[in-house]
Amino acid sequence: MRLKDKTALITGAGLGQGRAAGLLFAREGAKIVVLDVDEKTGQDTAAEIEKQGGRAVFVKCDVGVESEVKKAVETGAAVFGGLDILYNNAGVLWRDKDFDVTRTEESVWDRVMAINLKGAVWVCKYGIPELIKRGGGSIINVGSCSALLGFTTAQDAYTASKGALISLTRSLAIVHAKDKIRANIIHPGPVDTPMQKEWTDEIKKAICSIVPLKRLATAEDIAYTALFLAADESSYITGQEIIVDGGIMVNGG
Repeated sequence: MRLKDKTALITGAGLGQGRAAGLLFAREGAKIVVLDVDEKTGQDTAAEIEKQGGRAVFVKCDVGVESEVKKAVETGAAVFGGLDILYNNAGVLWRDKDFDVTRTEESVWDRVMAINLKGAVWVCKYGIPELIKRGGGSIINVGSCSALLGFTTAQDAYTASKGALISLTRSLAIVHAKDKIRANIIHPGPVDTPMQKEWTDEIKKAICSIVPLKRLATAEDIAYTALFLAADESSYITGQEIIVDGGIMVNGG
């Protein structure tokens, strides 16, 4: 019960890493505010948490829209009496329209930034005052190893949005240290989730061949890292980048 008496707001909690974190955090005692733009998957996550004996509320929310985030944060805080953890997991990666800068349309840039970057901004804008009311808390942002590397097959809007999250995380950590709020960012490597639905078995095999641990990450691998950052065990860790990539970065990227 590492998160007993805490409430976590998790964006993009309907599938993949967000769903895994919601289920894990609930098993560790947290009440979960499930945010997702997809009503069915979000409700499924909340229902599964309740089925396992936890407490959860689903709020439909497009994190790229400030007014929707404001309402969602207010709803979650009202239902459970406050917030202790903000987990900015929601993100999009569109390989079919997010390319290098010479080929990516303005509308794609705007939408990717709205979800991947501004979504975290809006959650923090309205969520940080709730954390302050509780005497502090933890902010966890989800970046990507893509933000630390260059790729010949580029997704520049995605990569730039995740890079910006690094700077945002550092600023949050310094500005709100006085409020006993910690902010850290996780950089996943290749994770086997619905976001990677285009990966064939051949592609997965090729990726595993360059991963020193010789496998893809699971959603739970990332969730357990987030659990550590959410719990009091990491109370002296803030402003940090945690790379969860099976050793890719130290093996030359």
